[in-house]
Amino acid sequence: MTVADGRHARRERNRLAVVDAMLKLYAQGNLDPSSDQIAERAGLSPRSLFRYFDDIDDLVRVAVTRHHERVSPLADLDTTASAPLGERVRRLVAQRMRLFDRIGSVGTVARVRAPSQPLIAAELAKARKLWRQQLRQLFAPELRTLGNSTAAHVVASIDVLTSFESVQLMRDDQKLSSSAISAALVHSVTALVKI
Repeated sequence: MTVADGRHARRERNRLAVVDAMLKLYAQGNLDPSSDQIAERAGLSPRSLFRYFDDIDDLVRVAVTRHHERVSPLADLDTTASAPLGERVRRLVAQRMRLFDRIGSVGTVARVRAPSQPLIAAELAKARKLWRQQLRQLFAPELRTLGNSTAAHVVASIDVLTSFESVQLMRDDQKLSSSAISAALVHSVTALVKI
């Protein structure tokens, strides 16, 4: 029993070492590491890598899921609909910026792999649904004063503005600093909610 337990523990340690190696390579900007690079970073032989995973796609799925579990607490908002509007907007933007900074390059990998990997696509869909629900709850007082159609458009617009993709576009394409992105989002979200 102890030998089996020891083997299981070693297998799990090695499996996590591979996943963590993959995540570190992503964090360093290598969004498509080879199995040799992953194995070297994990301290294993390339051949042993696939004792723990069916293939690279399986490893990517596990790595994205592990990263999602690590960052999911950052998705919680630290304000409510009863707070003043300006405070709610600032806290929403700060929360999204912290979350997306932490998601980093794993978010890019997840979005690239989602069309061919249903589990990753499902995780992204679940996160996006949660973020839209947060918007509906956070801005419920303002949305109630609008018609259903206008309220839906406002939520859709804020959802796009405060998305990972939007923040990445402002950061990578427009070369805006984090503070400039935050200021642009606070301004835009406030204007939309006050329609």
